Amino acid sequence: MMSRKAPALADFRRIVVKVGSSLLVDASAGRVNEGWLAALADDIAALHGEKRDILVVSSGAIALGRAVLRLPPGPLKLEDSQAAAAVGQIALARTWAEALGRHGITAGQILVTLGDTEERRRYLNARSTIDKLLEWRSVPVINENDTVATNEIRFGDNDRLAARVATMVSADLLVLLSDIDGLYDAPPDGNAGAKLIPLVERVTPEIEAMAGTSGSELSRGGMVTKIEAAKIATTGGIHMVIASGRIEHPLRAIADGATCTWFLTPANPVTARKKWIAGSLEPKGTLVIDAGAVAALRRGTSLLPVGVIKVEGAFTRGDAVIVRGPDGAEIGRGLVAYDAEDAEKIRGKSSADVLLILGIEGRAEMVHRDDLVLGHA
Repeated sequence: MMSRKAPALADFRRIVVKVGSSLLVDASAGRVNEGWLAALADDIAALHGEKRDILVVSSGAIALGRAVLRLPPGPLKLEDSQAAAAVGQIALARTWAEALGRHGITAGQILVTLGDTEERRRYLNARSTIDKLLEWRSVPVINENDTVATNEIRFGDNDRLAARVATMVSADLLVLLSDIDGLYDAPPDGNAGAKLIPLVERVTPEIEAMAGTSGSELSRGGMVTKIEAAKIATTGGIHMVIASGRIEHPLRAIADGATCTWFLTPANPVTARKKWIAGSLEPKGTLVIDAGAVAALRRGTSLLPVGVIKVEGAFTRGDAVIVRGPDGAEIGRGLVAYDAEDAEKIRGKSSADVLLILGIEGRAEMVHRDDLVLGHA
């Protein structure tokens, strides 16, 4: 029984759209599906024009690279895939830049590996870059860095990559454009009795059992990986929708109520990430702050260097630290934006002095409020 209602696309502020190789690239011709991409770019531009943040996770580098290099069909060795990706990434970036550029939107290319979302320093660096692009109203186009990824470290599919990216940037919706229009209770091919599941409130073993096997030759991800992505996204406070990408204007179709499967989350991105910071990370140091900073944090601000009176521990940028008041009481925990050595140099100083002291234009905040979890004191 469905006790919750499916959301609407208009409900979301920051949306990650995942596009697979089989949608973007015409396998038989070895080139981009230009008309389809132009229609998707229209949809993205419409959402962007409503002041929403849009990010694209796009496959296609290897597929485009092998077409440019005229490689024979069939599986590629790892080093061949990496070399094909090196050629294809240029074509993929140009493709997206041109499609979005027709709407006056600047695209920014970001290549990531699993380590960029797992290791906290690189996670923060990647997130800061994406945040800046979004602040400039660009559309980040993100892909797995297939030129350096190996079988041991690669995501293996862009469904899970998209879910990791969505959690990294605190998106509130992940859209997986797929070969099929949602999750069915049985494989829909050749099965007239298969029923689409319009709403999944929680990913249960029963839901996982409904996932089929991998799809087309060009795509590394089947329904199994989409369910894995749903688990990552919904745990991170992000709603997810699987919808057909086999139609023109697929995002508009979702907005108009097209057949699809929604996966709901009980949380929101910020609270889910703060739960991770508060309970899952081992603190590597302590920042002692003055009474004024304590009051400011409780009003919802970030922790600035000027409010820090003591730095303890050997932490690096991205590590979790404990924040204590002048009496030693724990105020909260957060991810620190500076190494301990640099934090010591700039503590008690105004944000404007950071450039003079460190010789680089650092972040204004020692701990950003989105990376800070306050206690109940």
